[in-house]
Amino acid sequence: MQLLSAIDGEELMDAKFPKTKFCVETLLPDGICILGGAPKIGKSWWVLDLCIRIAKGEPIWNLKTTKGTTLYLCLEDTLKRVQSRLLDITDEVPSNAYFSNCAETLAGGLCEQIRDFVDNHPDTVLVVVDTFQTIRNNKSDSSYAHDYEEVRTFKQLTDEMDFCLILVHHLRKQGDKDPFNKLSGTTGIMGAADTILVLDKSERNAGNATLYCTGRDVEDRQIELQFSKEECVWKMLDDSLEHKELLLPKEMEQLLDFMKVHISYSGNNTDFCELYNKHTGQAISVSALKRLMKRWRDKLEEFGLSFRDSRSNGVRLLNVTYSDVSDASDG
Repeated sequence: MQLLSAIDGEELMDAKFPKTKFCVETLLPDGICILGGAPKIGKSWWVLDLCIRIAKGEPIWNLKTTKGTTLYLCLEDTLKRVQSRLLDITDEVPSNAYFSNCAETLAGGLCEQIRDFVDNHPDTVLVVVDTFQTIRNNKSDSSYAHDYEEVRTFKQLTDEMDFCLILVHHLRKQGDKDPFNKLSGTTGIMGAADTILVLDKSERNAGNATLYCTGRDVEDRQIELQFSKEECVWKMLDDSLEHKELLLPKEMEQLLDFMKVHISYSGNNTDFCELYNKHTGQAISVSALKRLMKRWRDKLEEFGLSFRDSRSNGVRLLNVTYSDVSDASDG
């Protein structure tokens, strides 16, 4: 029997993990994404535009994309129809955007097909399955366990190979105030997914749509959209975050201001917190300050602040340094 691998709490709290990778900044991280939408609302138009933009490395709605190979499994359309839509969207489709309207089911080996594709195109960033329903195993099994296991199968693949896979899905006909409750099937689908997007009719503007977003590595947000009949793409009208995803909490902004004055610190956590509180006029506790620092470590490092915990003679020590990243980039 293999021994259970475990990590103690102190080591876990001090561990530094790789940054989450996004194929669309702040919106689509690597992993499994469920995109639900009402019939004929324009889900396929959006994922098709998304595939082309990512293949070109172009932004979408002012959000940066990670350029790479894309694969669109358009399983409810003919290639002729996809070509027609492409001609409406763009006059140039790059060679690293791939399309197929035939694929195996989950039981028939779809994951192996996708694995082979990614192996042959190691820069693959995005794979879209349109729709999830067409490749499911037992479509009559509506249990939580069945829904969870099917999505989980895809998640194991994306976790292993580091790309984003969108499963385009349908909404139930009956309404619900919570857009995520409209997803067809049980909550097992949401439970196994990393990111959930729902494209639904707007409650604010007739004829428009709202993209509702939630997930493990993204902030909850609502993006108000309008479909351009001239360009055949979704245009963003409003974002509920108003770019707040780029901002640090007030306490961490004050920490940056504090370290711009002190540049470096080496000592115990208590003394550091006292200096911070004196500089900022706050009364934050040592534990609360350290939790915030660890939670926002990656973003703090982008602004030039880094820190390291250590232990000496049974005493926990903290080393904090600040460097002006604007100077480095200018050079």
